[in-house]
Amino acid sequence: MKLAPSKSIFGTKRASIFVLVLWISFGLVVLSLYFANSMSFELKSADNRVASTEANMAINGAARYASYIVSTLATNGVIPDRQYYRSEWVPVGEANFWFLGEPYIEQQRSEYIPAFGLVDEASKLNLNTAAIEMLQMLPGMTVEFAAAIFDWRDTNAEASENGAENEMYQRLSPARSCKNAPFESVDELRLVYGATIEMLDGEDSNRNGILDPNENDGDLSLPLDNADGRLQPGIISYVTVHSRQLNTKADGSQRINVTANNSRTQLQQLFEERFGAERAGQISTTGPFTSVLQFYARSGMTADEFAQIEDELTASTQSVVQGLINVNTASEAVLACIPGIGEDKAPTLVAERNGLSTSQLSSIAWVKDALDTQSINQAGPFLTGRTYQLAADVVAVGRFNRGFRRTRFVIDATQSTPRIIFRQDLSHLGWALGQELRNNLQQELESRL
Repeated sequence: MKLAPSKSIFGTKRASIFVLVLWISFGLVVLSLYFANSMSFELKSADNRVASTEANMAINGAARYASYIVSTLATNGVIPDRQYYRSEWVPVGEANFWFLGEPYIEQQRSEYIPAFGLVDEASKLNLNTAAIEMLQMLPGMTVEFAAAIFDWRDTNAEASENGAENEMYQRLSPARSCKNAPFESVDELRLVYGATIEMLDGEDSNRNGILDPNENDGDLSLPLDNADGRLQPGIISYVTVHSRQLNTKADGSQRINVTANNSRTQLQQLFEERFGAERAGQISTTGPFTSVLQFYARSGMTADEFAQIEDELTASTQSVVQGLINVNTASEAVLACIPGIGEDKAPTLVAERNGLSTSQLSSIAWVKDALDTQSINQAGPFLTGRTYQLAADVVAVGRFNRGFRRTRFVIDATQSTPRIIFRQDLSHLGWALGQELRNNLQQELESRL
């Protein structure tokens, strides 16, 4: 005879089953949460990839737009006027882009808000043509590093005074050779003997021209800075390798060389065609001359008359002239490097320029009223009023202001069709539009949600 199970045994089994069900339920909940969280991350990742792709497409669109600006507004060496093209918050589908501009020539502007627009490469000192004495005048430059730059680009293996050739480079770890050839980019400065990040970038670690929080906190975070509330740019901000112009007129014909002994007849004929025989007889062509600016200063022409024929004149026999500095756009720091101007006259030149209209800055005639005769004679061979290479430093974000990308292009306009001659990804430098614009983007995003 079998005994019936006691109620306690049935109760124990039911309790065990209940606990097992609870554990299984708990495990299923955990798995559900895990997969839900994974899917959430995957969704965000996919959304970020879409935003990144949109930003890249906006970068490409910005490059095409910049080329269009150059082809229509920058003909014959003219700097495009920013009022005739969009340079900030330009929409491309759900993305937006900005042309990060050159802040060092802006007046009375905030240290914390970027400048926008295309950047004139001729407003900078050309690493391949500037003399050692000019390089030495750059902010943050040392005598030794200026000499090392000269030795890097020259074609011989002899070290200049305070310079560096192969012997010095072979002592480095890892060892390398001195290039002894022209610079191909400004970032090549990092390879030059004696280069440091502090010297090249200064406090502007992301090269955006404004003072970001990490650039004004002393030793708390990189870069090292003095926390004085003012940005100290590095050498890279003031140099280029892309300033050059063809030594021909807009139609491709030869210019009149004012330094040539046989140019007086050609000049007289030009003046008669433009101003008539009577006025031509009043314009002096007595030389010798070392620059077009010096010729103008001695000629007795008015600024308007000179502006009409400036493109007809040259002071060089070379087919391509490299390294001339555009006096209409160069910063005070760059102007201070030019012989005859220096640190004492650069502020005066900039102050004079700031009071001129856009039309007056289409020529270099105004420099005659800002400098004395001796300064004109010294500075003239280094100056121009034309530019044929413009940089587009494009910053872009995709949908929901994500997917940050930044690419710098250099566009050459020496040919009939502008072409991109340099492209550099700068996304790794980090956010470049400043904290205020970041906040504005966040507010704009919140208003859409």
